[in-house]
Formats: sequence, structure tokens, C-alpha cells
Amino acid sequence: MRLLTAPNWSFGRNTSLLREFQRVLTRPDIRLHYCQGDIDHNRTVTAFSGEPGPLSEALLELCDLAFDTIDLNRHMGVHPRIGALDVCPFVPLSRTEVDFLVANALAERFAASVAGRFGVPVFLYERSERGRHEADLPSLRKGGFGSLSGKVLRPDFGPETFHSTLGVSIVGVRDFLIAMNVDLATEDVSMAKQIAKKVRDLRSEGDPRFLGVRALGFQLASRKLVQVSFNVTLPDITQVDPIIEWVMLEASNARVRIANTELIGVIRDLDVPTSSRLPIRESQIVPFG
Repeated sequence: MRLLTAPNWSFGRNTSLLREFQRVLTRPDIRLHYCQGDIDHNRTVTAFSGEPGPLSEALLELCDLAFDTIDLNRHMGVHPRIGALDVCPFVPLSRTEVDFLVANALAERFAASVAGRFGVPVFLYERSERGRHEADLPSLRKGGFGSLSGKVLRPDFGPETFHSTLGVSIVGVRDFLIAMNVDLATEDVSMAKQIAKKVRDLRSEGDPRFLGVRALGFQLASRKLVQVSFNVTLPDITQVDPIIEWVMLEASNARVRIANTELIGVIRDLDVPTSSRLPIRESQIVPFG
């Protein structure tokens, strides 16, 4: 039974480590969908699918490589983070109960391995959370790595204190989401933050265009741009194109052009027709159902 995993790592400027990641993920029993680092975020997103055994083997090999290199005390980047392996979701590629059970078993085994092998506290999230703490990623990551020092934790696996260089990791089964960026041709980060806040406000008000949409605004100093970053967590009811078209209108009203749009990770095949505003590589399309 094939599953998808999309781990996010707290490095984005180490090109040799990125090449090592690509090497590990070039194997016949895994399909690599995405492996890309970002300088400003200082973050690498990977996405790959396969049977549970090969997925687990590859993930632990990536941890061996990354954990020998990453030190969050020296990490600087615009993206929120709380761990070297910041978040590792497992996503069933269909909605059957069997797929969920297999994915959850894999998530728990991997979480136990990370905690036992590397001494990193691991919190389960989303559909794997057991009622012991918050289940959503923004709540678990609140305060970031800097907030962990001296704090007594209640992880699902591992020690009750954070790892001094690797922080904590968040692992679990979640539903499919679409991660995307809209870059604006301005260096005024307040504009990106204002658009992101407006999205969050409209979501809270029940605007159907933004149901389940998370948004943050970032500065992209290396590119002299700003970015509105989105997670579309309810793609069954919230489409991509209307979101991007709304951002285009907001930017146009401020006399700012859209520099580019970007799909991060993967997208379901059934979402492609309503995501025409995103450049999508064939490798990023995942059959679902």
C-alpha cells in the first residue's frame, strides 16, 4: 500500500546536503515528487511516496544526514520552525480506513525511532494525536525553537526536554493539503502580511473562498520580493485559482504586480483543473482515490 510523506527540514542553504537528500531518494522503490530548498526560508521540503518499509528506511537515512549538520542555535530563516525535522506528515492516498490505519502505524513507528535513535522529543499531530495536547501544527510550533529552553515538555515519544541542537519534531497523519506561494514584486513586507491577515480574517468570517486556508507573509530578501504563503487544508471545498485571483486583485489595487506563483510539494490529480494559476510539474501530481 503506497503512502505519501512530505517532511520539512530546517535547512535551505546547504547545497551539498540537498544533493545527498536527492541521492537517498533516488531509489527504485520510492517515487520522488519534490525535493527543493529555499534560501530565505532556510527550509527544504521533500515529498515522496512508496510502501511503508522503503519510506521508513529513507526517512531515517535522511535524518542521519540532516541531524549531523543542522544546529538550530545557528539557524536563521523567515519560516517558523521548532525542529531540525520540523514536521513530517504521512498522507494516505485514498480515504479508506485501512489506509489511515497503515499510515498511522507508520507514523508512530517512525516517531518512536526518531525519539529513540536521536533523543529528539516527538509530538504526534493532526489525525495521529491522542488527546494529550494540541493537534494542529501552528499551536504545536507556537513560540518556535527559542521557546523550548528550560521548558518541561509532554511529547508522545522521547525526552521531556528539547534536543539542544535539533529541537523537537512533529509527526503524524494528516489529510491532503495544497501548499503554495504567491510572490509580489515589492520589498514592502507589510503588504504581504496585510494580505495574509486579511485572508485569515475572511476565513474567520466564513468567506467560502478561504475555508481552511492558512496564510503568512514573508520577506524574500535574496530575491527582493515579498511572499504570501498559503496552506489550503480543505481542497475538497476550497479551490486554488480563486485564492490566487483574489491576491492578484489585491496586489493590482496597490499597483504591485505578481512576480510568480509556486506549488510547494505535491497536488492531487483531481485538483489540477482548478489550479491553473500554479506551475505544476508532472512529478508533483499524485493520483488520489
